[in-house]
Amino acid sequence: MSGQEKTEKATQKKRRDERKKGNIFQSKDITTVGSIAVAFYVLKFWMPYIYRFVSDAIKKYFGLAGTTQAIDSKFVVNLFIDIAMTVASVAGILIAAVILASIVVAGAQTRFLFSKEAFKFKFSKMNPLSGIKRMVSLRSFIEVLKNVIKIIIIGIVIYNVIIKNLHYIPRLMYLDIISAVRFAFEVIMSAVNSVIIYFLAISVVDYIYQWWEYEKNIKMTKQEVKDEYKNTEGNPEIKGKIKQRQRKMSMSRMMQQVPSADVIIRNPTHFAIAVKYDENSNRAPVVVAKGQDSIALKIIQKAEENKIYIIENKALARALYSTVELNHEIPVEYYEPIAEILAWVYKLKEKGK
Repeated sequence: MSGQEKTEKATQKKRRDERKKGNIFQSKDITTVGSIAVAFYVLKFWMPYIYRFVSDAIKKYFGLAGTTQAIDSKFVVNLFIDIAMTVASVAGILIAAVILASIVVAGAQTRFLFSKEAFKFKFSKMNPLSGIKRMVSLRSFIEVLKNVIKIIIIGIVIYNVIIKNLHYIPRLMYLDIISAVRFAFEVIMSAVNSVIIYFLAISVVDYIYQWWEYEKNIKMTKQEVKDEYKNTEGNPEIKGKIKQRQRKMSMSRMMQQVPSADVIIRNPTHFAIAVKYDENSNRAPVVVAKGQDSIALKIIQKAEENKIYIIENKALARALYSTVELNHEIPVEYYEPIAEILAWVYKLKEKGK
């Protein structure tokens, strides 16, 4: 049963798959706070223009009421268009700012993910049992608790603002309409600033909780991790057999090159290096085969069968085995000792030995 418990962190593939499904974590509270803050601060900036648009409209419509003699369909259409333009001028900037803020804040959390899977209809969402489970889940309890805390915070902030400014309210009757509206808006903005600060703190906690819950939900069992590894990397047993076969094929190709070597340098049975030099094809001698222990014995045996010259040089054999890759030319520092060995081999060939 321990293999069925989700105790392992989600792999990168699991995270990518969940992201493709649209299953990502984000805090809706952060999006809400961002939208509210943008709405009120844009409203604060746009308020003088709103006042101008509204005052101009009121003056115009009151003027029309006193001068219009007849009302026809053209007049109504023009009036409707005029009112729509006024409303768009007043509220258009505010609505656009709120929408843009919501998109940016939500996109910053999701990296602007758009998944078709999230829009597909699923019958599981219509299951009443699933709905009941969601209602009595820990997430539902947390959401209810957050909403209760928000209501309490709003109530406390409004109460404190009213108490703080209660003695100013009777004086509003002595102010003109613009001063009274300005005072009321400043009081509202003071309350909004306090609410945003508290809501931002709640949003940070909610973000951490959403991350923790998301990580918990996408955890994997040990068996799932093993199955994923098999599907992506291949079965370890099969992979091992493939590597073993590749090594055999590589060994076979290497042993086929031993008869073409000019000399075998060995130490005396631990290392064996087959060296070949073709002045028409290579700038320097090439290591066509090399091996250690049992492979070294096979190289020596193959060389004896094909009457390849064998010389014992412990230091050189060990150095060539460690520093020169198969089918690569020897480095410059070994030119002199290899040249001496090849010179000895060529003399033996000339004498027919």
